[in-house]
Amino acid sequence: MSGIPFSDIPSLFGYQFMQYAVLGGTLAAATCAAIGLFMLLRREALIGEGIAHVSFGGIALGLFIGVYPVYTALLLSVAATLFIGWLRRRGIANSDAAIGIVVAFGLSLGLVLLSLSGGFNVDLFTYLFGSVLTIDAQDLLISAGLAAGVLVFLLALHKEVLSITFDEKAARVSGIPVERIDFAFNILVALTVALSIKIIGILLVTALLILPGVAAMQLRLSFRGTMLFAIAASAASVTTGVIVSAVANIAASAAIIFTAMAVAAVTTVYSRLGDAT
Repeated sequence: MSGIPFSDIPSLFGYQFMQYAVLGGTLAAATCAAIGLFMLLRREALIGEGIAHVSFGGIALGLFIGVYPVYTALLLSVAATLFIGWLRRRGIANSDAAIGIVVAFGLSLGLVLLSLSGGFNVDLFTYLFGSVLTIDAQDLLISAGLAAGVLVFLLALHKEVLSITFDEKAARVSGIPVERIDFAFNILVALTVALSIKIIGILLVTALLILPGVAAMQLRLSFRGTMLFAIAASAASVTTGVIVSAVANIAASAAIIFTAMAVAAVTTVYSRLGDAT
């Protein structure tokens, strides 16, 4: 089945579902890019993957008990983030082991609930692979609220987060409340992942967290420039991906990720060519 003609693309943006898709997707992508850049600097990119898999269990739980799945995904995601932090602080497990534990729990919980409810259904597939074109007003408000919260946090505390990232001991000596800021940051990571899964999908949300940051870091800009480029690249990937999905009749989430990968590839090649000259 073929997609729509390219000449009809402008008319698509007259429809509310397309406006919601681009706006909601852009908000989620920008949030993922902003949080994801800090995760890359902190070498915690895989935490997003762990939380995404826990969200699978949360989504299955919501569908099983008849509650809006995003709410149960949020609950389990936050709990998983706190559990990972607790394991690390207590010296029970390092980051990789802690992430492996929560991944196993999330997948096992999801599979058990799926077995009890009779298997996969359309709603679960929507969250697994994303469905940016089905964003409604509620999803848009949630995305806007999350984006605002992340923006306020980063504007207020980005210097402290960077200080903790690059030299935690020095940050403690200077009086920065490391535990509190880490706690708040980890909660924002959990919220970002859980609230983005309907748009990009559980299986692909980690890519939207790391690819824009990877692309931006190749250009060796200032921190502010790197952050702005990551956000812009992420937002552009959503808009381009939605258009490509409509023209080529392919999954929007996959088109978004392929676009983000292309941006990362281009910036990498550009950087390497610059080094060679």
